[in-house]
Amino acid sequence: MANIKLKDICKTYPNGVSAVDQFNLDIEDKEFVIFVGPSGCGKSTTLRMIAGLEDITSGELSIDGQIVNEVPAKDRDIAMVFQSYALYPHMTVYDNIAFGLRRRKLSKAQIDEKVKEAAKILDLESQLKKKPKELSGGQKQRVAMGAAIVRNPKVFLMDEPLSNLDAKLRVQMRLEIAQLHERLGATIIYVTHDQTEAMTLGTRIVVMKDGVIQQVDTPDNLYANPANLFVAGFIGSPQMNFMDVTVREDEEDICLQLGDMLLPLPKDKRKKLQGKGYQDKEVILGIRPEDIKDSEIFINTFPRWMVEADVQVYELLGAEALLHFEYAGSRLVASVHSRTKIREGDTVRLALDLEKAYLFDKETQQAVI
Repeated sequence: MANIKLKDICKTYPNGVSAVDQFNLDIEDKEFVIFVGPSGCGKSTTLRMIAGLEDITSGELSIDGQIVNEVPAKDRDIAMVFQSYALYPHMTVYDNIAFGLRRRKLSKAQIDEKVKEAAKILDLESQLKKKPKELSGGQKQRVAMGAAIVRNPKVFLMDEPLSNLDAKLRVQMRLEIAQLHERLGATIIYVTHDQTEAMTLGTRIVVMKDGVIQQVDTPDNLYANPANLFVAGFIGSPQMNFMDVTVREDEEDICLQLGDMLLPLPKDKRKKLQGKGYQDKEVILGIRPEDIKDSEIFINTFPRWMVEADVQVYELLGAEALLHFEYAGSRLVASVHSRTKIREGDTVRLALDLEKAYLFDKETQQAVI
């Protein structure tokens, strides 16, 4: 497989629009790297530059130490899987998988061996004589992956391959792609706008916004330690709650003023914030829905973190329930156990677990603690 290095990669179109700006990333052999971000953030453009389907305006792209900026797509030893499947409708599954091998002039026996091996890996052995119109969406995507696998490329590039599938199939195919990565030991770069896909598949995730990398990290670190407000809000479902608060500091305490309330920061967060010049300044408090508690034990243990509010919307999502409410001008969501007795219209006591809270600078939007 392959190591890939992107150094100061930029893509600017003739009209002056910058699609990708100063993209720097080292991808190790056998890594599964996800590019994630909202539509128009530059993730697919970056993937297409790696594939050779899009020219690089400036910067340096190397694969296994060889600079490939000017190397044609067909000579980069890369296989790409698209969301549209890109299958030939008049060909059988067997012929679709074999197509690239025939163009490389492999013998009939070699082609047959590789196609059947890929079909076995992807559970397509019983589908080889069928045409694409006879297949489900998931089977079509497997055929597209089979056509990539048989080439035994250095790198697999996948551009939103599951976006055309229904929710159940997406879950199933995520599992199959993860298993495929393990089995092949392949280097995979995968583009998605779905942060759930990113969190469940990637060994590392590249979060992008407006053509710029916001953070590169493992799924765990990305969720636990977001670098800025954008990453904090993008990663996690439901997304993190944000509130405008003012830092109040005296000799003993650092508190966050939220409306009429003063919320004392726990000791470790107090130490991190102390001396950073935020006294009497507005910052953004971030707290995930699962860290707003309805437990009476928690509320009684930390009464100074308790807020009282009216539940505006109650949503049952199986194992959890979401409580939507408003406090001090902020619309908030708490994720609680589905067995809660709380319903719409109830006035409830909820506690913000400030041990798991985040603070962001209001101007730079970078994480403070």
